[in-house]
Amino acid sequence: MQLTINGEARDIAGAVTVAELLATLELDSRKIAIELNREIVPRSAYAETGLSSGDRIEIVHFIGGGNAPLGEDDYFEVAGRRFRSRLLVGTGKYKDFEQTKLAIEASGSEIVTVAVRRVNVTDRNQPMLVDYVDPKKYTYLPNTAGCFTADDALRTLRLAREAGGWKLVKLEVLGDQKTLYPEMEQTLAATKQLVKEGFDVMVYCADDPIAARKLEDLGACAIMPLAAPIGSGLGIQNPVNIRIIIENAKVPVLVDAGVGTASDAAIAMELGCDGVLMNTAIAEAKDPIRMARAMKLAIEAGRLAYQAGRMPKKRYADPSSPLAGLI
Repeated sequence: MQLTINGEARDIAGAVTVAELLATLELDSRKIAIELNREIVPRSAYAETGLSSGDRIEIVHFIGGGNAPLGEDDYFEVAGRRFRSRLLVGTGKYKDFEQTKLAIEASGSEIVTVAVRRVNVTDRNQPMLVDYVDPKKYTYLPNTAGCFTADDALRTLRLAREAGGWKLVKLEVLGDQKTLYPEMEQTLAATKQLVKEGFDVMVYCADDPIAARKLEDLGACAIMPLAAPIGSGLGIQNPVNIRIIIENAKVPVLVDAGVGTASDAAIAMELGCDGVLMNTAIAEAKDPIRMARAMKLAIEAGRLAYQAGRMPKKRYADPSSPLAGLI
């Protein structure tokens, strides 16, 4: 029969069920999710779900889109789960999965974001992220990178939940290709529906305190305002708004996007952020492994500085040594 698999017309012989199709393609059902004619097929139903000529099938998997030396009681909590590492990292843009693995290890991260993309059914021997970054060791955070509508984001995360069973997800709905700024109307609509469907939603958003409040009111479990445009490396452009969001939020606030180097990460933590998510700053460094280590230390230093409480800023000099008794 003729099937359209991941957008490509293919003649498949001897496969009348989804399970038989996977056997024919030599794909491991534990590492993928399947959509048949835009309806997700539960893994438990593969054997009895029949196929017909003309069916359209999407087969997706996850791709590349630690403990901090702080006190035992220092952690942030999201959706009822505690994490001691406040550095979250992406898995895209690295030269290969081995480098991805080494960078994540150096970062000390416990949460890694992953994109949902079509499985390469032509070259079944291509490696998969799960072969290098163990989802039993790290918390996978499926995201909606590349989605420009609420409907596309919903479809992606429903497939992600089917593929791995994760309900903690990161939502981003983009406004345009040039800036990759969040489209907040679509983001709010998607957040509302995902919460209704039982997802725990961490949301990429504008650095807008009003939008952040609306997301929290809808049930978002974490607010993730951008520091600067995705992949720009410009650092925190609007610390005042970030601080206002932090002061008003009752859920974790994590800076997402725009961090370029370790000092940017430290500034975010000094503002009182619960964490920082980054990808490009590490993956596109000349030495990603060393940069991952630098970011880990920056997060720890910024957090300790925030806990310590910085000295007040003054307009004039204030000598460290007393003038009384000066010779």
